[in-house]
Amino acid sequence: MTIHDEAAALAGDLTELRHALHREPEIGYDLPLTQRKVLGALDGLPLEIRTGERLTSVTAVLRGGRPGPVVLLRGDMDALPVPESSGEPFSSRIDGVMHACGHDLHTAMLAGAARLLAARRADLPGSVIFMFQPAEEGGAGARHMIDEGVLDAAGERPAAAFAIHVLPAVLNRGTFATRPGPLLAASDAIDVTVRGRGGHASTPHRGADPIPAACEMVTALQALVTRGFDVFDPVVITVGSIHGGTARNVIPDEAAFAATARSYSPAARARLREETLRLFRNIASAHGLTAHAEYAEGYPVTVNDPDEAAFAAATVADVFGAGRATTLPNPLSGSEDFSFVLQQVPGAMLMLGACSPGADPQTAPSNHSPAAVFDDAVLPDGAALYAELALRRLGAGG
Repeated sequence: MTIHDEAAALAGDLTELRHALHREPEIGYDLPLTQRKVLGALDGLPLEIRTGERLTSVTAVLRGGRPGPVVLLRGDMDALPVPESSGEPFSSRIDGVMHACGHDLHTAMLAGAARLLAARRADLPGSVIFMFQPAEEGGAGARHMIDEGVLDAAGERPAAAFAIHVLPAVLNRGTFATRPGPLLAASDAIDVTVRGRGGHASTPHRGADPIPAACEMVTALQALVTRGFDVFDPVVITVGSIHGGTARNVIPDEAAFAATARSYSPAARARLREETLRLFRNIASAHGLTAHAEYAEGYPVTVNDPDEAAFAAATVADVFGAGRATTLPNPLSGSEDFSFVLQQVPGAMLMLGACSPGADPQTAPSNHSPAAVFDDAVLPDGAALYAELALRRLGAGG
């Protein structure tokens, strides 16, 4: 039997694990129920298992029967603070929490890959690190796992690292997509407080109104994006929250807004920080006000190694057929903390279409939507690809 055939035989077990994870989603660094399920799924396999100290991660090392390099496979495990409305019979039992990004599928697929590769341990030319990671959703769990030694868990640094991310929209079901170079954007946070002097709305000249200045900053950000940056090295700024005042006839002392900033190169990211902070200072000064602005760097650009991305795409085409592999023409505007791994290890992330049967991927609810639905049918394919990537990459040597 091929790995693909063996993965198909695991479909029932993978689906059962995914549904169990989906029913009891957990957020952030502390995922005790999830960790317990993962450890149960790995029980009995010839793995060296270590759990995290500051987060409930699981690192499992499979040492092959033959010498060779190390490959790392990653699956994230955390959910989102989203109330579920998918209508699935295995919907979340935890109020206000949902696996809306498909991490339950990633976890099940990685556990399946561990079973597939463990069955080939004697002939495996090297070692595989299985990285089960909490806190991808804003907590930089990958960076914490790196700090706790996941990259050195097998005794030497991986020669390559791979991750798969499911999409309930955009891609046709069963299609794998990747690209060389930037795959996902860097994501940073901007928080601005404009400080003025409150007063009565009927006499604004006696106060110093922060609201017009804050509004001007918001619109100026959009002009900065379109007029200050190269369209072929794009940036995106979206203001998602703005607050000021308590009543229509009161000028407040302060107005505040928060934004997310996305970029695709280190140079654009550095300029974005510099130019936005300068813009806030100058607009505030022009209004006779002050502005306190914080620009916090989040996840860096997710950059696929060109050779590893080409290898991954070729593996997809060989295992599943050329029609199942596609190259993304442009990066996606989401962000990922697998980027921290790819800063230190050459590797690649692939996207996997998991649109529900009968749904149009162009209109289906996307990742992070409370109505997002992921098709269990892709679980064996994801597990098989994880295993094939590791097996073939180890066979290719370091």
